[in-house]
Amino acid sequence: MARVPAAERRDELVNAAIRVIASRGVDGATTRRIAEQANAPLATLHYCFQTKELLFTAVFERLTERYREVLIENDVHGDLVVTARAMLRGVLDWYLESDPEFASASFELISWAQRQEEHPAVTVYNEAFNVVRSILARAAAGQNVPPETIDEIGYVIGTLSDGFVVNWLTYGDRSRAAQQAHTVVDVFDAWLAVKLA
Repeated sequence: MARVPAAERRDELVNAAIRVIASRGVDGATTRRIAEQANAPLATLHYCFQTKELLFTAVFERLTERYREVLIENDVHGDLVVTARAMLRGVLDWYLESDPEFASASFELISWAQRQEEHPAVTVYNEAFNVVRSILARAAAGQNVPPETIDEIGYVIGTLSDGFVVNWLTYGDRSRAAQQAHTVVDVFDAWLAVKLA
């Protein structure tokens, strides 16, 4: 049997943890279940991640990195309104097009993280918000938009996308969620028009 390189095995274990967390929640994501999902010996999981918390930290890093990538991919380099709208639409589309396990695991982990002493959920949100802020600030250059308005726009993007994903995960109806994504963007457009008037 060929030996799997440690980096590849770590990646497999993180992916397995995402699947197990999505299906069984954080409390049901035992190291044994995660190892079985990754088709790896339990000892290998403990070799790659000395504790379950370190594994969950790696899962958080994966989720944070993927969210950052989605935001950057949807930076259209237009003006503030065009860019803000594209970012919101891009995040909603990502949730619809990506594997629901990823969204479900994100939601489960954020809920779990709020109950931890270190509060890793704050780190995830702060990193995402900083990416949104930097993209919006660049898009607003020369448009005389106060920094607090840019922060408000970033907050609304986060709030609308978070609410959307909870609704999508609750009902699991992709066609209904796609229609609701249009409504969410319409609401955002109306709010932006008033805010930037």
